[in-house]
Amino acid sequence: MDQAALQNSDIAREKIVAGFYDQYSEDDRLTRSVHGRLEYATTMHYIHRFADSSSKILEVGAATGRYSVALAKEGMEVSAVELVQSNFEKLQKKCKGLPNIAAYQGDATDLSRFADSSFDLTLVLGPMYHLYDKEDVNKAIDEAIRVTHRGGTIIFAFISVFAIMYANYFYGNWQDGQIENFTDDYKVRHFKEQLFTGYDVTEFEALFAGKDIEWITTAGVDGLIQPIEERSDFQMSDADFEALSKWYLAFAEKRELLGHTNHLLYICKKI
Repeated sequence: MDQAALQNSDIAREKIVAGFYDQYSEDDRLTRSVHGRLEYATTMHYIHRFADSSSKILEVGAATGRYSVALAKEGMEVSAVELVQSNFEKLQKKCKGLPNIAAYQGDATDLSRFADSSFDLTLVLGPMYHLYDKEDVNKAIDEAIRVTHRGGTIIFAFISVFAIMYANYFYGNWQDGQIENFTDDYKVRHFKEQLFTGYDVTEFEALFAGKDIEWITTAGVDGLIQPIEERSDFQMSDADFEALSKWYLAFAEKRELLGHTNHLLYICKKI
C-alpha cells in the first residue's frame, strides 16, 4: 500500500470513529449501566495491580478521561492521548486544575511525541476496537511497547467477536451480524467500514508473537451482562453489585469464560 493510500485509510478510519463518538455519550459509558460499572471496577483492579501513586502512566485512547483523571487524582503522573475531537475537548476540561496530567490529541499508531522507554504502565484501552488494518494494528502495538520501559506493563483492551454477536444480534438479526463479523467459512472479519472489530481470544493473543513482551494474563472485564441487562426483569442492587464485582474477579481470567465477556484485557510486560 502506497503512502497516499495509507493516508486515505487513516482518514476513513478517523471519520468512522469520530462520527460514532460525536453522537454517543462516551462520558458516562462506564457509570450508566451495570456492565459498564463492572468493566471499570475490573479494569481499575488490574491497573492497580501494576501501578501505584509513584507510577508514570500513558493512556492511549483516553476518551473523556474516566481512567486518566482518576489515576491522576491518585497522584500518578499521567499522559492521556485521545483521537476524537469531541472526546478530547471533554478530556481537556477534566484535566484543568490537575498539575500531574497532560492531554494530547493523537492516534495510537503514532506516539512519536513520546521518547522510548518513557512510562511504567501503558494503557491502550480503546484503539484496538477500531483498528482493522494489520499494519495499523501492529503500529499501535509496537508504539505502546516502544514507549514503555523494560519491565514495565502494557494493558491492551479488545472486544470478543462472540460477545459482539451475543450483545447485538439476538433480536431477529442474527444473520446480519454473522455476515458482518464472519466469513462464509467462519473466519473473523476485520474491515474498515466495521466500526467495532472483534477478535477470537487466541487470534488477539497471536498478534504479539515475536514482540518484545512477556504475556502475563488475559482477563475479561464485564462478563455476559450486557445482553442480560436488556431484560425488563433485570435487577442489581448496590450490595449485589459489590458481591458481583468480587465474584467476577475470582473468575476473570478463566479461559473457558473469556469468549463470553464483551471487553477483555491482554496484559504483558516489556522485556
